[in-house]
Amino acid sequence: MSAPVSYFGIRHHGPGSAGALLAALEELQPTNVLVEGPADATGILPLLAREDMVPPVALLAYPADNPSHTAFYPFAMFSPEYQAVCWAVRHGAHLEFIDLPSTALLGDQETVDDETSTEPDESSKPADHKPIPNKELDPLDRYRRDPIGVLAEAAGYTDGESWWADLVEQNPDPGPIFEAIALAMAEVRDVSSKEGEDEVREQRREAHMRLAISSCAATASGPVAVVCGAWHVPALHTKHTKAEDRAIVGSLPRKKAQLTWVPWTSPRLSHIVGYGAGVAAPGWCKHLWENRDRTDMVSLWLVKIAQVVRKGGHLASTASLIDAERLAVGLAALRGRPQPGFEELREAAISVLFGGDTIVWRMVETELLLGNEVGVISADTPLAPLIADFETQARKANLKPEALERDLSVDLRSESGLFRSTLLHRLNILNVPWGRLTDSGNSRGTFRERWVLQFDPDFMVELVTHLVYGPTVEQASAGVLAEHFVEATSLNELATGIHQALTAALDTAVAQGLPLLWQRAALTSDCLDILSTFPPLANILRYGQARPTDLESLRDLFDRLVIEAGVTMRFAARGLNDDEAKTLADLLARGEAAIRLVHVSQDILDHWVGGLEAILADTQATPRVAGCVASLLYEAEVMDAQQVVALVGLRLSPGTSTVDAAGFFEGFFSSSAQRLLFDEGLRDAVDQWLISLAEDDFVNYLPLLRRVLSSLDSMERKRLITALDPKKKVAPSAVVEAPDQGEGWQQHLDQLTKILLGGAS
Repeated sequence: MSAPVSYFGIRHHGPGSAGALLAALEELQPTNVLVEGPADATGILPLLAREDMVPPVALLAYPADNPSHTAFYPFAMFSPEYQAVCWAVRHGAHLEFIDLPSTALLGDQETVDDETSTEPDESSKPADHKPIPNKELDPLDRYRRDPIGVLAEAAGYTDGESWWADLVEQNPDPGPIFEAIALAMAEVRDVSSKEGEDEVREQRREAHMRLAISSCAATASGPVAVVCGAWHVPALHTKHTKAEDRAIVGSLPRKKAQLTWVPWTSPRLSHIVGYGAGVAAPGWCKHLWENRDRTDMVSLWLVKIAQVVRKGGHLASTASLIDAERLAVGLAALRGRPQPGFEELREAAISVLFGGDTIVWRMVETELLLGNEVGVISADTPLAPLIADFETQARKANLKPEALERDLSVDLRSESGLFRSTLLHRLNILNVPWGRLTDSGNSRGTFRERWVLQFDPDFMVELVTHLVYGPTVEQASAGVLAEHFVEATSLNELATGIHQALTAALDTAVAQGLPLLWQRAALTSDCLDILSTFPPLANILRYGQARPTDLESLRDLFDRLVIEAGVTMRFAARGLNDDEAKTLADLLARGEAAIRLVHVSQDILDHWVGGLEAILADTQATPRVAGCVASLLYEAEVMDAQQVVALVGLRLSPGTSTVDAAGFFEGFFSSSAQRLLFDEGLRDAVDQWLISLAEDDFVNYLPLLRRVLSSLDSMERKRLITALDPKKKVAPSAVVEAPDQGEGWQQHLDQLTKILLGGAS
């Protein structure tokens, strides 16, 4: 005779479900505990209950022949499945996962995306069904598409989330909750159904679970407890023959999967897209779990709010906490809720503690609701391949993870230095900023890099989430860049990505990115997009001096883009507003620096200079851009001092509108204010312009003058004042006489005095 089977329909990561489940297990005392989860992970399931395994953690599954094809199943302290596993291990009960094996769930990419986007089973989250608008839907259609929302509405709620929270997760006295859940789900499933592949997949999963339950019940020596998503309970109760279920399940993949446990973080539990668990507020769920047996749970949550607020330097008095609790209790009573929930406590805190200001609440809500916990896995847990490769590479680079900051200087000419640099650059591509580059060198062909190292345990989670791109640090970082190249919408994004690939020695990524860069360059005529590529391309050509790369084709592309920019920049400089003019002026300045850095040939340089001169000669060019161009031509010695003084005088003359003159002035002097210190002609031109301004215009443009001169330090400003007022020049008598140190000393002192007073040639 089969052992009795009890079904416990829970919500994944529901603290109320977890508490009710523990109470039910204590009462039932099952000899076998069956949990919804991939059946092939049963062997490592007991590891979850180890004392040195600290949630949040996640079960990682991937095919042995394709490590980039992964699925994650997160578990928190308040997850019912986690508590069921721990209870079974403590009481010596047989423990088993009963869902389809992970290899079946990883059958195709669409299935993987479904499985990894939330918990193991999104369909078993009844409280997460979103309300469907009534518009263009008859009642039956709405019932089928949002059954939980309809049940909640029948109970007087506006959404399924609040209804489920009051019924299960935040209910201090839920009563025989699992029977009620089973009845509700049975009613829902009568009129609700999935379609197409989703329906087939759900039928296979439920058939597989029924077979596992039947097999266990046939051999169990005592009660059997089945812990699964509430949605599945009615289907698991339904009678099917083994032959029918085997036919539904069909053949399973023979390939094996690799399974292990990996650390997770509480903020990642809130992620719905990617590999998170979809828990809206992990911090609140943890609070509900830890204080489920206390009557002062509301007070304790407000105390947590006060602690975070006070830590941030804000006031939160005891009296205000009492008032906030009273308000939250009153709101819950008005809304007919069994006790204040998260919404009531948030509204009460904002109203009472923050005076109705939501800004302070936003400052504390991340720490309160998401937390910063990082899970810990057992020391003997088999590692995910990307983490294992990371640890191998770190040991090879002789880099030890440390929580405190430390400086690291790298010489790219040494094999060890180049290896360290390459590893840190690859990790940055994977969003693992173990090393922060502080000084990559400002000269062409530098061999020195300076890093600040600081390790964060959360980096391990980041590595795991990038396992989809490859099982090693090299392959994963190349995969990330390959995806970036495909999604890039501008030349700058492509050029920046190729620069990252070169500095990280990712030849495959470079080979993928370069053709895309050439292709996009051939199709674009956007001057801003072209100019934005100059700095990263120049950096690539510069790094070619320190890293072994073939950059001839890239230099050809750079030359081509310079020619293209020289043709298009004149038209790009017309009719710009202030922000657009500033953007173009900055791009032109950075482009000039990049061109000078890589030493383009004279004929290529002529195209660039010709474009700048065309802007300067164009009467429709935006004055600020024209001013920047004039400064660049002066710095490059294309224009001499006499020409520049004449041009500035003309552009700042009374014949030019005040607005245009101000724009030209800002464009010219924003990056070359120091020239006013020693160029008397420029000073006179600016001086005459300022004198000619009407009083109101002068006052209005004082902020502009201050902004332009802000690049000068205090000593340079004093020198400028001295240059403007000859009476304040240093007199010979101001020189302090040095003590007599002999004839040679006196000769040197005399010569130095002449130099300082401008008398020496």
